[in-house]
Amino acid sequence: MPVNLTSNAIAAVNGGDVNMKPLVQVLDIKLIGTSQERYRLLLSDSVATQHAMLATQLNDRVKNGQVRKGSVVQLIDYICSPVQNRRIIVVLNMETIIPDCEIIGNPSLLKDSDLTSQKASSDNKFEHPAMISNNVSAPLDSRSKMQSFRPTVQPPYQPPPNFKNHGAIVKNEAPARIIPIAALNPYQGRWAIKARVTAKGDLRRYNNARGDGKVFSFDLLDSDGGEIRVTCFNAVVDRFYDSVEVGKVYMVSKGSLKPARKNFNHLKNEWEIFLEATSTIERCEDEDSSIPQQQFSFTPISEIENVANNSILDVIGIVTSVNPSVPILRKNGMETQRRTLVIKDGSSRTVEITLWGEFCNKEGRELQEMVDSGVSPVLAVKAGKVNDFSGKSIGTISSSQLFINPDFPEASSLRDWFDGGGKNTASLSISRDIIQGCQKNEIRKTVSQIKDEGLGRSDKPDWVTVKATVTFIKTDTFCYTACPLMIGDRQCSKKVVSSSNNRWQCERCNQEFEECDYRYLLQAQVQDHTGLTWVTAFQETGEEILGCSAKELYQLKYEQQDDIRFGELVRRSLFHQFLFKLKIKEEIYGEEQRVKITVVKAEKVNPSAESRYLLDLISKVST
Repeated sequence: MPVNLTSNAIAAVNGGDVNMKPLVQVLDIKLIGTSQERYRLLLSDSVATQHAMLATQLNDRVKNGQVRKGSVVQLIDYICSPVQNRRIIVVLNMETIIPDCEIIGNPSLLKDSDLTSQKASSDNKFEHPAMISNNVSAPLDSRSKMQSFRPTVQPPYQPPPNFKNHGAIVKNEAPARIIPIAALNPYQGRWAIKARVTAKGDLRRYNNARGDGKVFSFDLLDSDGGEIRVTCFNAVVDRFYDSVEVGKVYMVSKGSLKPARKNFNHLKNEWEIFLEATSTIERCEDEDSSIPQQQFSFTPISEIENVANNSILDVIGIVTSVNPSVPILRKNGMETQRRTLVIKDGSSRTVEITLWGEFCNKEGRELQEMVDSGVSPVLAVKAGKVNDFSGKSIGTISSSQLFINPDFPEASSLRDWFDGGGKNTASLSISRDIIQGCQKNEIRKTVSQIKDEGLGRSDKPDWVTVKATVTFIKTDTFCYTACPLMIGDRQCSKKVVSSSNNRWQCERCNQEFEECDYRYLLQAQVQDHTGLTWVTAFQETGEEILGCSAKELYQLKYEQQDDIRFGELVRRSLFHQFLFKLKIKEEIYGEEQRVKITVVKAEKVNPSAESRYLLDLISKVST
């Protein structure tokens, strides 16, 4: 039985017809690209041929042999876009009609002149493919398929011209066709996607060689389960930041697609949308129940042990303990909050979750209140980052989302397991053992262990916690004169010297000022039941130990010369127990190597928390 390809299909598709669904033949297939596999096809309608690019989601059709040289296919979704001064058909979806067939007709590559003449003739005449026969028979095993298949072909759609006020003819402004997120690729011209915003990042400001700028991103999910990140810069931020709301459905169009930056983008999509001045975002009043509110891919805690560091994943579990929020000083000098908690699931494992920033104050506080009241809530973490320091743990990032007691099947199943006896089952931690009341990565040591174990003598510093008592504070030099000027959002704090005109001068800032700041540089002796050692405390930790600022203490001693009050204040700070977080590192002074112990944080011992720590330690030792 002869095989009839769709007449003039190549010319019609090049002319802009996206509704024909033509029957064509694959004459050649080539794999192109190195970092990203893509297949280029040569398509034929028996008279003309045209190069086409296969969308990456259809690569498996070639790999498993559904599409090969000679296959007769029907194009379902496709567009024709100019690429490097050539027109390329981008195939988004297609069906294989005959896997193997001899070459039909005597086709030749379509030229621009052919396109012009064929388009002109198509305006006056259209022939149904059933009226044309190329007298080429299909293989015997394919004839039965052809007898039951008759593609319905419509004449090429030509949009009517749009006239305004009898002036010049303007281009057609019909809305772009809505396509699935999975079908997006850089070769498309006009497109639109309908999707729900599942996450929205914070507005961030940056500074580089091009100057200052601002940026924010949000994630989209459509009814087919496709996800993609959308990023806006500068003026585009002003247009869309306030209008984009998590959980709402939008129509997005006229953006450019670029390769996703996998260091920052965890979504399973090779592309990322960058919105431009001509881009549009329109809110859809209908919430479209076919688009899910969120999409998860939960990893059991037991499998996180084998996950690579810095991987992004989703995890769900029952919260069994929550630690208090503590302030942390970032490398850029800004302070943030950190809170740790532990979750368990049915895989007989527990993992530590670290909350950063606002997660500590909002969801973290709610979780702590629930656990303190005897309730063990379900917590789902969307887009948590794996950390392999001292075992595996999960930390929040800017695009993370927390869901407390969410309403979906995985949470219900986990709750049934926990209430049905799971809460009494023993679980092994894949993180470093976290003891109730202790901070993350807290390693308890005694004073004698610092020397006996040679802490601080490796390439990297050692960080330990020591419970000790302050027994002596040097008062002859306890602070230094510091620069008060701000550099960005940080104080300079470099040591300043007095100039000849009774002003202070900072060599770093190259400026003079009337008043300087005073910052602690405190030398103190601390002691526990195993021995004593010297430590150095700077501004914040000096204030924690002495209970007043360096400037107040300086004024008492040198300006007011009140030795009595000065002495009382120092003596009042002695013989109190602290939990000292210490940084221990060997440094070179002149030609001598010495181990320097710096107090990073000093907290007065909380009897209740310390009792819980000791009881838990006794329990672990006895077990």
